[in-house]
Amino acid sequence: GSLITLSCLSHRVVCQVISSAVPSDPIPDNGTSDSSWITRLENNYGFYIGLGLAVFSSFLIGSSVILKKKGLLRLVEKGGTRAGDGGHGYLKDWLWWAGLLT
Repeated sequence: GSLITLSCLSHRVVCQVISSAVPSDPIPDNGTSDSSWITRLENNYGFYIGLGLAVFSSFLIGSSVILKKKGLLRLVEKGGTRAGDGGHGYLKDWLWWAGLLT
């Protein structure tokens, strides 16, 4: 039979053609096809799922920073000792905790 060489990035495969196939012959399953719903979802919508997760995580990180900063600014307005000067008053502020837990 004939030899066919297939190359893809760092992999190289050599296939040997044994016989001609008749179109009515069933194609043997070599176990590489995966038709689970997760694989189909990733193949069809993987990019959009990744993009949505990236945007959502950016929103959470940004809101966390903003909430913690607003909590620290409220502490300064009340006349509390700043965190940089050794104060721990921000630990009593619910807004700062909301930002931390976001």
